[in-house]
Amino acid sequence: MKTVSLGAPRSSTVKFRMPTRDNLVPIRVDIEVDGQRYRDAFTWNPRDPDSEVITFAKRTAKELKLPATFVPQMLHSIQGQLAEFRSYEGQEMQVKEKIMPLKIDLRVNNTIVRDQFLWDIGNLESDPEEFARTLCDDLNITDPEVGPAIAVCIREQLYEIASQTVSAMREAKMSKKRRAPEFASNSKAMNNAVDMFKYFGSKGSVIRKRKEWYLYEPVVDVVPKEEAAVVDAKEQLK
Repeated sequence: MKTVSLGAPRSSTVKFRMPTRDNLVPIRVDIEVDGQRYRDAFTWNPRDPDSEVITFAKRTAKELKLPATFVPQMLHSIQGQLAEFRSYEGQEMQVKEKIMPLKIDLRVNNTIVRDQFLWDIGNLESDPEEFARTLCDDLNITDPEVGPAIAVCIREQLYEIASQTVSAMREAKMSKKRRAPEFASNSKAMNNAVDMFKYFGSKGSVIRKRKEWYLYEPVVDVVPKEEAAVVDAKEQLK
């Protein structure tokens, strides 16, 4: 049976960036002002001028009929996340484990999607948005908001992996270690990788055994709108 290595491929050092074709930053906003709440997740080009953030915040508040007090809160949240991303730029990150497990567990409106799959983080031509569109087509998901949400979820995990490698490289230089740093991290993405490697060992088959199919079988559930509304109301109180 043909196999693909999930062990430790040859490492390489590159300048920090999202390990995808488009260098887009995942942004997540959750703001509450005077009893009203605004939550959203999207991607942003870190090369866009900051004036675009101002325009976006004002336009969003206007379209959603939110009080003007939301604008400075949105600006603070988005600009803060962009600043964090830019703080890594120019630094070195090491990609050692090319194949990493990613997980999706989200609810968008009344659609619930759960899935897990292996992703080549060394492929800088990968496209989370295209993957999400294909996944939605394959699963017959018609809600147009699900695809972008899946893409953001993937990018958030890839961003965490990439930033952790920068931190590992930085710590290695500070401690003057000569060997390449290991992925020693408490991050959720890294722990998922450890769990998957423990299960499959150093090599994983391209064709899974029947008893392992459930590990990679996506789950899609559409809950009644009334039930989704109740869940939304409870989340608003958190």
